[in-house]
Amino acid sequence: MGYLRVYWTNYRIRFLLALFFLSGEALADLLQPALMSRIVDQGVALRNMNVIERLGFLMLAITAMGAICASFRNLLSGIISQRFAQDLRQDLYIKIQSLSQQQVDQIGNASLITRLTNDVTRIQTFVNGLMRIMVKAPLVGIGSLMMAIHLNARLSLVLLGIAPIIAAIIFLNMKITYPYFHKVQTALDSVNHAMQNFLAGVRVIKVFNRSDFEQRHFLKYNKDFSDKAAAATKISSLFGPLVNLTVNAGIIAILWFGAIGVHQGSMEVGSIIAFTNYMTQLLFAIMMVNHAFTMMVRARASSERIGEVMNLPPAKRFTAQSKPTDAPPCQGTLLFDHVTFAYQEGLPVLHDLTFRVNRGETLGIIGPVASGKTTLARLILRLYDPVKGTIRFNGQDLTTFGEDDLRKKIAIVPQHSLLFSGSVSDNIRWGSEGASDKAVREAAEIADADAFIRKLPGGYHARVGQAGVNLSGGQKQRIAIARALIRNPDLLILDDATSAVDARTDKTIRSRLKNGQNQMTCILISQKASTLKDADQIIVLNQGRIEAVGDHQRLMACSSFYHSVCEQQLEEKEATEE
Repeated sequence: MGYLRVYWTNYRIRFLLALFFLSGEALADLLQPALMSRIVDQGVALRNMNVIERLGFLMLAITAMGAICASFRNLLSGIISQRFAQDLRQDLYIKIQSLSQQQVDQIGNASLITRLTNDVTRIQTFVNGLMRIMVKAPLVGIGSLMMAIHLNARLSLVLLGIAPIIAAIIFLNMKITYPYFHKVQTALDSVNHAMQNFLAGVRVIKVFNRSDFEQRHFLKYNKDFSDKAAAATKISSLFGPLVNLTVNAGIIAILWFGAIGVHQGSMEVGSIIAFTNYMTQLLFAIMMVNHAFTMMVRARASSERIGEVMNLPPAKRFTAQSKPTDAPPCQGTLLFDHVTFAYQEGLPVLHDLTFRVNRGETLGIIGPVASGKTTLARLILRLYDPVKGTIRFNGQDLTTFGEDDLRKKIAIVPQHSLLFSGSVSDNIRWGSEGASDKAVREAAEIADADAFIRKLPGGYHARVGQAGVNLSGGQKQRIAIARALIRNPDLLILDDATSAVDARTDKTIRSRLKNGQNQMTCILISQKASTLKDADQIIVLNQGRIEAVGDHQRLMACSSFYHSVCEQQLEEKEATEE
């Protein structure tokens, strides 16, 4: 939990100020029973109105002081806990953004969301409670015990007798319930993961009428979460009644021995009232301590889960800025030199890839499903690093590039075009924040998107729904292409980026790319041979290996896979035309 030290440094003065006001509130609570005892014994019993008035006004003043302290304490605790949670959530978000793709895959998206929301909220609740009841309870409890000893040392032995019993109950509570609450948070990850999958595929689920299946699927995870939460609650709920039983037994013992003392004349009624009040305060304090430890157990589980992310070693995948190199400049040139990659150790998905793409050339990549095409694109973007071999771009090893520099030089349009809520122009400018309206339109024209954008209500200012829900697949792909082009990259990767457009639009986009960006290197990843046939060279990938390399004519002659794909797609085209 060392990552939390920085927040203590930032908020310790305000935290200690809140504890100061809390101490004033606790002191006011402790003085009132003692004053009540004196009012009863010296005022009421002796019918002395001066004592009653004087001590009554003093008691009222102390109560007012306690109320003022409580108000300031509530104000500070609310502000501090909210700001602390804001800072922790922001820092955790920044940390998540800095994680490598392998680290994100290892933890899981749903788990990261739970840690960013639910786990941070649990710690915030604990910090808020720390300044409200968790520190006050021990102060009041210890103070009540000391005041009780001051009033009657022999009767206070009852308190000293039950204290070890209560301490043992609280210790068992922490020891037993912690593993249960940790399992609860893990089960919540599964619930969030199931919900995330449903929301991502809600359209497919409705089209295939699989809502009942998804409901059963979610029910399984929801029931598991509910069962584990119920088990944790059942276990923790056993300890509260045990504490109450122990303390109430102590109160009965005090009343019993106090009554004997009053009957024998060794004790006064006011002292018994004060002693009972202190015992009640001690009961409340112990109940709050027990509740505080329950909250602490939950917060500890959440803190450890957040710590698992915050304490991950830095990816150190990018240098602060690109390192100078003695290699001759090769603008837009990409070289794979015996590259091997595996997501899991010992299970490579790319094997010893070697190829070169020169500036201004277009490389096509085709292959069966799961042949490693998208993985290859991820390596170029340095979302992952090769296990063996090197990748060079512009004559430099990719590992020598600063992240900002590499991202400016390489752009990608992924398989699934993700758009953001906002206007069409905002989504295109997402590729270059300061781009002019003219640059936005030019990028849209090359992507063959200008015509349909102008027909939208509001044109380039038309609103885009979440994930582009109000646009067709082809429209989203063309906006995504424009977003990549506006960066004016040295290398553009189109990963099946025209799969949702018709053949005419596909051909138009490729033609405009060639004519409008003739110095840009382009990598086309596609299952459609028609998309790749004009490429300068085409790589056939199969099970992560380069099966064949050449232009369209050469591959038709030497690659059985490429030839069969072309023949099949030609037959499908002829059948469609008929």
